[in-house]
Amino acid sequence: MPLSKINSKNYPIPIAERIIPSTYSILQSLKKMDLINKKLLLVFDKERFIGVLSIGDIQKAIIANLSLETSILKIMRTDFVYAKAKDDKKDILNLMQKHRIECMPILDDNRQLVTAYMWADLFASKDRNGSIKLNLPVVIMAGGKGSRLKPLTNILPKPLIPIGEKTIIEQIMDNFCDAGCKRFYISINYKAEMIRYYFSELKQKRYHISYIQENKPLGTAGSIHLLKGKIKTTFFVSNCDIVIDQDVVEIEKYHRMNKNEITIVAALKHHSVPYGILETGRNGLCKKLTEKPEYTYKINTGLYVLEPHLIAEIPKDEYFHITALINKLISERRKVGVFPISEKSWLDIGEANEYYKFVK
Repeated sequence: MPLSKINSKNYPIPIAERIIPSTYSILQSLKKMDLINKKLLLVFDKERFIGVLSIGDIQKAIIANLSLETSILKIMRTDFVYAKAKDDKKDILNLMQKHRIECMPILDDNRQLVTAYMWADLFASKDRNGSIKLNLPVVIMAGGKGSRLKPLTNILPKPLIPIGEKTIIEQIMDNFCDAGCKRFYISINYKAEMIRYYFSELKQKRYHISYIQENKPLGTAGSIHLLKGKIKTTFFVSNCDIVIDQDVVEIEKYHRMNKNEITIVAALKHHSVPYGILETGRNGLCKKLTEKPEYTYKINTGLYVLEPHLIAEIPKDEYFHITALINKLISERRKVGVFPISEKSWLDIGEANEYYKFVK
């Protein structure tokens, strides 16, 4: 049944835009989430409501190495908590708060969807994971020259480039603060004094900042060696030109439960080739023609979770990229995890063109 047929029901727009048919694949559902900028969908089998699908369900499936073409029927939740249309709204809201329910379907006596209550709409000022506080240190690599953002970085260091009413680095730090992470180590070199001065002048004191002063460029991980003996717990490392729309509590949970030494946060990047792709064999004979194929890649976002013992494996006072550390661990068959997020949950503004597109 066409999606338009399902949406013809008299649901308010915020509900109708979340509706998908049960015939969708994981990839189709991810694209829908990115299109409407929502992380939870309502699944219908023809005219019948059958369950909910969250970004968490999709992430678990990808971590389990299921194909993106897998039907959502294999991963969606059908044992969801729901309320009845005749229930008192106050009781429903209390139930949502008690169990931290992101989406509460409201069903009639025939288990058909009447409407749905969304946490974000009803408790805008309350964090759904408010009871979970990580209190882990965060290292932000902010020492680079930001060459790809010139001419902006001729004036400002990359971390202080504005996004809306705040700087890039504040957007990153606020996301961690919401999860209880308020101890920041900022690695600085280029225009270091400007960064120090900016934070010294901030009126709010939400952040607890220590600086790692590079005396020379040390790459994306070299300066972490200077934290030896200072960080003794699991910690995050973030580039200073990315913003991730993802609950970092879930990233840390995956890292810890999988007992990884390092976890890479990866965005699923979709790429469509607008031509027919030919595969040839001997004597140039065509073996296969694929018309306008689509590919999906896992892209390194620049956000990581590390165990503290890895600090000792970073060479002292040497130019060293975090990718070298990752490849070392992989070659030694050690645990390097990958936590997937959707394409539009990753904002990379390290290049001027991407930044200008964002601020238009």
